[in-house]
Amino acid sequence: MTTSSTTLSSEPSAESSPAAGTAPRVLFLSGLGRSGTTVLERVLGELPGTCSVGELVHLWQRGVLDDETCGCGEPFARCPFWTEVGRRAFGGWDPALAHRMLALRRRVDRTRHVLLAAAPAVRRRERAEYVDVFTRLYRAVAETSGCPVVVDSSKHSSLAYCLRGAGGIDLRVLHVVRDSRGVAYSWTKEVLRPEAAGEDLMTRYSPSRSAFLWTGHNLVLAALRRLGTATRLLRYEDFVADPGATVREVAAFAGLPAGVDASGFLEGSTVTLTRSHTVAGNPVRFRTGPLTLRRDDDWRQRLPRGRRRLVTALTLPLLARYGYLRRTGPGAA
Repeated sequence: MTTSSTTLSSEPSAESSPAAGTAPRVLFLSGLGRSGTTVLERVLGELPGTCSVGELVHLWQRGVLDDETCGCGEPFARCPFWTEVGRRAFGGWDPALAHRMLALRRRVDRTRHVLLAAAPAVRRRERAEYVDVFTRLYRAVAETSGCPVVVDSSKHSSLAYCLRGAGGIDLRVLHVVRDSRGVAYSWTKEVLRPEAAGEDLMTRYSPSRSAFLWTGHNLVLAALRRLGTATRLLRYEDFVADPGATVREVAAFAGLPAGVDASGFLEGSTVTLTRSHTVAGNPVRFRTGPLTLRRDDDWRQRLPRGRRRLVTALTLPLLARYGYLRRTGPGAA
């Protein structure tokens, strides 16, 4: 069941809750931002047995410290779902813990820190502390929602690397990729953050910077699979082309029962979204009701030709690997 239909209580019901001592399954959506992961997460969060939480890596700053708006519409501090999660995990939300997690993130959760096997012992201890807090958080989300699968769209490949050795969770990484030129165009657009006060905009990158980041994140995630972490590659364009088939495949990858399907909320390319408790992500996380899933190919007309060629050149090897240089019909990538 989704969090929107969860009734909070002091203890979850035996029928819906993960078994005591069972490691929660974490479906970690990873890749470079602006690849469609928020929309994908919202759709997956409608599956029975899943709880979508948005970009959990930003919970400490945007939720605990800044008290930004939850996907349900309430400020984080007044959201009953997150209040209960905090109580179960830590006895309540402590700003000191949030500051500690932000400090640890700067030290251990960076792409440059992926090869932490060579780090000093003190850094390894800090990484263990960082991962332990996330493990407690995932378990509290699963217990509060009564769902065995937590969908986290944090995206950061470095966080996936930190979590891959966690003994208290069953990590499954969904490597989401979108055409680098579409991603580059999306990073140039001005998008307001409705959960923040004032005229706060989402981060913007130049096409060249987003191209380098796109290549780096995808290479790191490819290496993660070779290290033995359960990983599945998904092109966003394939998801919007056949949402039903994609949801079934991802549900199986996440370990949901074979009978689970999307018929109750997905018809063709139209998904009906209910309220969710997401802590960060693009503005679609606040969307409820019918939403039509479609390709966004505005970049073909609106990304200047010179910039388009630059991004193509900078990302050419992976564009070819992911099949984005093949044209098999109208609208093909």
